[in-house]
Amino acid sequence: MSSSLRAVAAPAATAPSKAARLRALIASPRLEFLMEAHDGISAKIAQEAGFPGIWASGLAISAALGVRDSNEASWTQVLEVLEFMADASAVPILVDGDTGYGNFNNVRRLVRKLCQRGIAGVCIEDKLFPKTNSFIGDGQPLADIDEFCGKIKAGKDSQTDGDFQLVARIEALISGWGLEEALRRAEAYHAAGADALLVHSKSNNAGEILAFMKEWGDRLPVVIVPTTYYGTPTDAFRDAGISVVIWANHNLRASINAMREACRAIMREESVVGIEGKIASVKEIFDLVGNRELTEAEERYLPSAREQARAIVLAATRGSQLGPLTEDRPKCMVDVRGQPLLRRLVATLREVGIRDVAVVRGYCKEKVDLATIAPIDNDAYETTGEAHSLACALDRLDGPTVIAFGDILFRGYILANLLEAEGDIVLAVDALWREREPSTKAATRDLARCSTPFSRDPLDDAPVEIAAIGSGIAEPSGEFIGLAKLTATGARRVRRMLEAMRADGSLATASLGDLFTRLAAEDEPPRALYVTGHWLDVNDAFDLARARNFL
Repeated sequence: MSSSLRAVAAPAATAPSKAARLRALIASPRLEFLMEAHDGISAKIAQEAGFPGIWASGLAISAALGVRDSNEASWTQVLEVLEFMADASAVPILVDGDTGYGNFNNVRRLVRKLCQRGIAGVCIEDKLFPKTNSFIGDGQPLADIDEFCGKIKAGKDSQTDGDFQLVARIEALISGWGLEEALRRAEAYHAAGADALLVHSKSNNAGEILAFMKEWGDRLPVVIVPTTYYGTPTDAFRDAGISVVIWANHNLRASINAMREACRAIMREESVVGIEGKIASVKEIFDLVGNRELTEAEERYLPSAREQARAIVLAATRGSQLGPLTEDRPKCMVDVRGQPLLRRLVATLREVGIRDVAVVRGYCKEKVDLATIAPIDNDAYETTGEAHSLACALDRLDGPTVIAFGDILFRGYILANLLEAEGDIVLAVDALWREREPSTKAATRDLARCSTPFSRDPLDDAPVEIAAIGSGIAEPSGEFIGLAKLTATGARRVRRMLEAMRADGSLATASLGDLFTRLAAEDEPPRALYVTGHWLDVNDAFDLARARNFL
């Protein structure tokens, strides 16, 4: 080959499927082990311990759901648990499929659904549906051999992953039918296409199992479940040529003892002090369920998550129109259906993920004492306006910020839409302001004149710019509701304008509308997000009644 020719790189090898890995475990020349799991967290723990595969125990899953191991949990309910287990772990799962949940047709559908969810294999047992746990009673009836062979063939014909494993479980020994019947069924199930056999026994020693292995040889891999003959040395299973050992219910049993001990101690001591050092930490739970991966994903996919918005609420005034209600508290702390107005506003902010909330307080400031806020004082509240209150929080105008009046209520979707709106400074403007009552309040409203009027066309997404805000605006487009969003760039612009207003002496008595009107004169005016009602402000007793109805 000419040296000028470049070698073509071989395509990267794809990782084997979970079913292929289970097939390799079953066919392995060495003894392999599967650990029981019954939900996502136990699957993670089994994988963390180093087990190469998981046994999804029917007994354990049923018990974890609080029902008996008698097909009381439907196969679709079990399938839902399996989906969580498969998502939570990277190792293959062999499912305890009981009797296949019915006849051959049920087995066909079961296998297809398991393949769809990335389950590596299923074990079905040759008893009758509905099943009874093998350790209950004696002499449980077995399925007809030909009928069970039909289930095996139906399952193998229905798998959509060529490596999916179907393990045939022989109950002849555990039901008292003897070795000859177990061998007869084993040969039939082998001929029907089973990938492996699970030979079950409830003897307290491995004699039955070892006798079976001596007669069976290595015609097909054999899986065992030494729940009752656990005292047998593991090397005996190796020497007998067994392929896989399943530890079938030990995670569940261990968790029951641990939960009982914890519950009894807490009940007895009326405290968790005595057990705190004996149980897993909350951090361990976070680590197991993958919180770190979510944080990393947020860094990749949600750039805004690195710079979470904060809020500044302006609530320095008394609200004298509310009369006696504000003699000893500011209007932001007036009760509205059992909660202060401010608490309801903060709750709405939290609905969209805003946790960092600062409140600029003034009148009766000691009454503004919510534990979830950062208080900022405007001690000159009697002689200053909204812009001065905002300037008191100048150092918080750093990064994405929401500015809100402290006397408003609004539906959460308005704030959510505002945060998503394009623009460095965006104000919520009510296009239906004329419909608000009473009309006599028009002279005191923060009316807004915008570049274009409100359009009901849902496809009209042209940007709308703010031209001016104030009570005496001619030909207004709507009413500024007292809610604004700033990006980091917008916050820098507002901070710079506040400093300019302080320098020219206009800051002290300026309103928020005055601030935004000055910003509107710059090259990039603030934008408007039109809303259509679903908000209100509380200035007098009439508004307070409306607020109660609003909630």
